[in-house]
Amino acid sequence: MREEQVKVFREPFEKKTSEDKYLNFSAGSYRWGTPSATCLRQLSWSEAFHVPLSDIISGTRGCNSTLRSTMEKFAGTVSNLAQRLAEILAEELGHKSTFFMENCLPSTCYLRMNRYPPCPISPDVFGLMPHTDSDFLTILHQDEVGGLQLVKDGEWIAVKPNPDALIINIGDLFQAWSNDVYKSVQHRVATNSKRERYSTAYFLCPSYDTVIESCNWPPVYRSFSFREFRRQVQEDVQTLGLKVGLPGFLV
Repeated sequence: MREEQVKVFREPFEKKTSEDKYLNFSAGSYRWGTPSATCLRQLSWSEAFHVPLSDIISGTRGCNSTLRSTMEKFAGTVSNLAQRLAEILAEELGHKSTFFMENCLPSTCYLRMNRYPPCPISPDVFGLMPHTDSDFLTILHQDEVGGLQLVKDGEWIAVKPNPDALIINIGDLFQAWSNDVYKSVQHRVATNSKRERYSTAYFLCPSYDTVIESCNWPPVYRSFSFREFRRQVQEDVQTLGLKVGLPGFLV
């Protein structure tokens, strides 16, 4: 996966920003920086392709054959893993639910290829700002270059890179659905002044119309649709410069 990522990110900027024409990714898949940033600390020193899983596995929007087959193999493996993990976590709460299989479909889940270029002003900016993921589960593969950090016991700690392992993050939606039994982890990516870093993330997401309800009583959070949650996150980022997330949906 790393080898194919290097190739696609080395394409000229004009091609990456016209991904629907040159790379056969959906329009808007390529992203760089932070368009909503109002100060240096809000800028993410990174670029990414955020591709719907349906684009990868359907074969209707194939990129070059080697990249597409690599993405398809990776996406198929991690999507099955994500569904199985969601089922296991639900069973641990006493729920044998088909909720995730029914609502998290190829058209709603995403594969994100990330590149974090060397940053000449490191550590003044982040590769990715501190945040939690707005999904159920995230499955991440990273290369040997460190940079991922997460909050544990109120302190930021570095995650030791292991190219032979996958990292599983609980997202906001699973925290709400589990009624705070499972916690969405806050994380960030530190920049590196000398080396570029690559990672690939899979996001287990529902459709925008899916309603998230706590599986136990009394609920910590009110019911909300994924569309409402995403809209509120976007509004908070635009007006406050940061994501508020679940605290805005407490009962």
